[in-house]
Amino acid sequence: MIEFFFDCSSPWTYLAFHNIQPLAKEMGAEIVWRPILVGGIFNTVNPSVYAQREKPVPLKARYMKKDLQDWARSAGLAIKMPPTVFPVNSVKAMRGCIWRGKDVVPFATAVFEAYWGEDKDISQDAVLAEICRKIGIDEQKFLAGISEQGIKDQLKANTEEVVARGGFGSPTIFVNKTDMYFGNDRLPLIREALLRSKASAA
Repeated sequence: MIEFFFDCSSPWTYLAFHNIQPLAKEMGAEIVWRPILVGGIFNTVNPSVYAQREKPVPLKARYMKKDLQDWARSAGLAIKMPPTVFPVNSVKAMRGCIWRGKDVVPFATAVFEAYWGEDKDISQDAVLAEICRKIGIDEQKFLAGISEQGIKDQLKANTEEVVARGGFGSPTIFVNKTDMYFGNDRLPLIREALLRSKASAA
């Protein structure tokens, strides 16, 4: 089993979200999608992210931009970095991912595409309503659903859980509950972990 803790406001998470699905299918592994708020993680255990944004190392920042575009090209995705609104308040979008439950993939995909591919501000109700219409979700039910206290509480609980389990950003990925990986570039290691798991179960 793969647990995928994610926030749509991260470009590296967009890559991992896209790339892990065919990997899981190939390996016959179930993905449990766990929406979180990455800002909550940064505030709690990883405030260095904010310092890096305020005072980036120019050479490293330039390379990271190239690295992201190389990965995006490899995945066949369009990623504009930085978007016009960055960082973005993704709380409503991520509540929407909670609200969608097991049908989260089409909605999360559309949110990723809208923000990273189309440079739309996913913090805005109008943008989220447009995403809902695009994939056939009743926008009024959506806006009502993400306002429910249970949805808000679950997003908070997921965020607190990933921190308690050692996570410090998005995406944080677990194989079989305890084996943690961070980031899109760890997918080859996740594949190896799944192969080991299958071998030990045989």
